[in-house]
Amino acid sequence: MCGIAGLVNLYGDSISPVILQKMTDSIAHRGPDGEGHWINNNVGIGHRRLAIIDLSPAAHQPMMTGEGRWILSYNGEIYNYRELRVELEAEGSRFRSNSDTEVVLEALAHWGTDALLKFNGMFALALWDTREQTLLLARDRYGIKPVYYSQQGQHFAFGSEQRAILATPWFERKLNLPALYEYFTFQNIFTDQTLMEDIHILPAGHFLILDARTKQIQLNQYWDFDFHEPEGKVDEREYEEELRRLFTQAVNRQLLSDVEIGSYLSGGMDSGSITAVASRSLPGMKTFTVGFDLSSVSGLELAFDERPAAEAMSAVFGTEHYEMVLKAGDMERSLPLVVNAIEEPRVGQSYPNYFAAKLASKFVKVVLSGAGGDELFGGYPWRYFQAANSSSFDEYISSYYSYWQRLLSNTELKAVFSPVSDSVSSVWTQDIFRDVFQHRNTSLQTPADYVNHSLYLEAKTFLHGLLVVEDKLSMANSLETRIPFLDNDLVDFSMNIPVSLKVGGLQDAYRPNENDLEEKHNSKVGVHQNGKMVLRHAMKNVIPDVVSRSRKQGFSAPDSSWFTGKSMNYISQELLVPNAPIYDFLSAAAVQGQIREHLSGEKNRRLLIWSLLSVNSSLKPYFE
Repeated sequence: MCGIAGLVNLYGDSISPVILQKMTDSIAHRGPDGEGHWINNNVGIGHRRLAIIDLSPAAHQPMMTGEGRWILSYNGEIYNYRELRVELEAEGSRFRSNSDTEVVLEALAHWGTDALLKFNGMFALALWDTREQTLLLARDRYGIKPVYYSQQGQHFAFGSEQRAILATPWFERKLNLPALYEYFTFQNIFTDQTLMEDIHILPAGHFLILDARTKQIQLNQYWDFDFHEPEGKVDEREYEEELRRLFTQAVNRQLLSDVEIGSYLSGGMDSGSITAVASRSLPGMKTFTVGFDLSSVSGLELAFDERPAAEAMSAVFGTEHYEMVLKAGDMERSLPLVVNAIEEPRVGQSYPNYFAAKLASKFVKVVLSGAGGDELFGGYPWRYFQAANSSSFDEYISSYYSYWQRLLSNTELKAVFSPVSDSVSSVWTQDIFRDVFQHRNTSLQTPADYVNHSLYLEAKTFLHGLLVVEDKLSMANSLETRIPFLDNDLVDFSMNIPVSLKVGGLQDAYRPNENDLEEKHNSKVGVHQNGKMVLRHAMKNVIPDVVSRSRKQGFSAPDSSWFTGKSMNYISQELLVPNAPIYDFLSAAAVQGQIREHLSGEKNRRLLIWSLLSVNSSLKPYFE
């Protein structure tokens, strides 16, 4: 696990070693174990190393093929690299190291971009072809590892994080107001935009080719999610048995490492299932849980602390367990560190994840995460039921778009962005929402068809946002996070499982009248127990029954209570003042009206308040 960065001068001027050094220095936290640079006239490739597999100097990057044609800077882990190495050796390749990096390099040299479909793992990579004068940037299927790129004038720059591009002296910083508008709609950015103009994130499952001779850029998609209903008879037991086999195989694949591996362990079944399987091979493995001080909390948020369930599972699996307890004041103390790490806000609260990574990094260099289980196996039935009984694709878009306006409605957006209305007048976020499905069949007939579309949307957008946040916060602590649920074989199988086996009660699908996406506690048709049914059944003999039957609970702090209690003064100091950085772009009256609705108890605006605090804090270092 590492960090990559580089430059191409499209008009032939030589690359400055000082600038390339600044770029890799900016992402040193991603690779404290070493660095490397390769410069040849108008091209510079940099690397920071976090040594996980083959700790020897033979795995140093950037890495060059023997004849010197290709140079690779690579961030990630390919879990099937040993199998690929055997295949390549049979076709004549020879290896100098035991690293997966060299396998990636030889695979790309031998198979070209077809190699991307052979990689089972997570990666972001840059490959320079000295003969053809082309740069290949590529990202894994699901977007576990990010890579950003930018072209301003004659300079093309890329990096694992935006800060590598910002380290170049010519980059002109300007807030991307359309992307900000998009963020305050979805609490996420669905497009390839970022909050910085001229910086793009390479979409998951895509590769980019820059031709330095023609100065042309080609963006290509090589893989996409495809949730669909299978043909033929459905045998529930066969699905459960195959799921259990593939899940066990996926976890065991990702235990490949030359350093110690731990696991997050919440009170839920996703991380619990991973820990159950991993602990068989790693007796006494270290596990980590973050809980919350609930002494000033009331109502539904009293259920947010999962430490008792995690402790019980740790006892069952025999892990060496560590915990951290977050208090109301931890959010404001950590916010500058968190926003600096993630660079721009994405989905949900981020600071609990930051502390989880910080805790794990004190003991291990690699940690397993349960991300992806909900998105693959239908963990959010209350969401899907919003539009499962739509009569047309247009009705589905209208219903689900309204639901996914996590922060502000269209009317509220217009009021909040009124000071910069001209800059965002061309942004239609419902069209952005619809465009997620631009390559999908829109002839939908059954509730299952609509649910499969919802699973596709959430894998492409919500899961992607979670993965970006997870990468940034773990790497800020020089920690590698692995995602066993995003194993190629497991994902391919999950997309072919009937919706009826994933989500119960679909025939009674309803549209709950609730506002907060993260706090659905409606008891109709036992909605919280009706998600991930096939996974619950497959894992029932692997994890305790009390966990496999438990209701879905997100990893979320009790901020609704804290924001009206111990954190109220902080919110007032940051957002209820006229000179907050955010009011250079947004209407203070409209924003503060939304905040006061929460403080008065009129509406639960905790997601909006967190987002406002994050954006406000992130604007300070970017535009000082």
